[in-house]
This record gives sequence, C-alpha cells and structure tokens, in this order.
Amino acid sequence: MPNTGDNFITVLQQAHLEWGSHRHTSSRGIVYGEGYLQIPADFAYDFEITNNKSSVRSAEYDFSTSDGFIVNSKLLASGNQNRKEFAKQFHGSGDLKLLGDWFNYINAEIDTEIEIMFISPSEILLTKK
Repeated sequence: MPNTGDNFITVLQQAHLEWGSHRHTSSRGIVYGEGYLQIPADFAYDFEITNNKSSVRSAEYDFSTSDGFIVNSKLLASGNQNRKEFAKQFHGSGDLKLLGDWFNYINAEIDTEIEIMFISPSEILLTKK
C-alpha cells in the first residue's frame, strides 16, 4: 500500500495521450480522447500498487489534479506487470476519457512529465511538471 508522500514521475508518450486511437490491437474500435498514466514496475512493486486481481486492497484511488481541473474523482489501477497482481497503469474509473480531458486541458504532449503523489494511502494528487 502506498504511504503518504510516496511519489513518482511518469513521462507521457503517444500511447498514453491517445490510448483509444493509437493502438496495436483490434480488440475494440477506435475511441478518441482516452488517456492513461503508466506505472513503472519498480514503483508498482515498491509502493504495492495492486490491480483488481488482488484481494489485499482496493484498486481504486480518489484523486484530484493540482490545477483544480479534476477534484475528488476516481482512478483505477489496472493491467498487470510480470507479477500479475501489480498494476501497470492508472485510468479514470468508469471513464477512460477522464485523463484524456485533463491531458487536453494542460496541453500535454509527448515527453510531458506528470507527478503522481500519494497524499494518503488511497488518495492521489496529479501535477504537470
């Protein structure tokens, strides 16, 4: 479980900014505006960020953005690393366009850095660096 003050930086790439349209699979149709944040394996393991395959803790986190664009919404830790119960990404819980809307608002582009700060074990603050 993440501790208060744990944080890491993730660097946006095209796949993060255009999740629903820049795809290498045909598992579903193209959807514009979706976005996600990568969780590097080292941080997933060190901070114990688990997905919904783990019964140890919830995969859902409350979150806000430091610029106030998003306040008190939900992120879901999903996907899996080599250790299958550890998440590889955060995305809007029930809304895959939630982060895409924020990326658009902050004019995010490839190589934009996003700080993911745990302000409590179950609450995240996102900041464009």
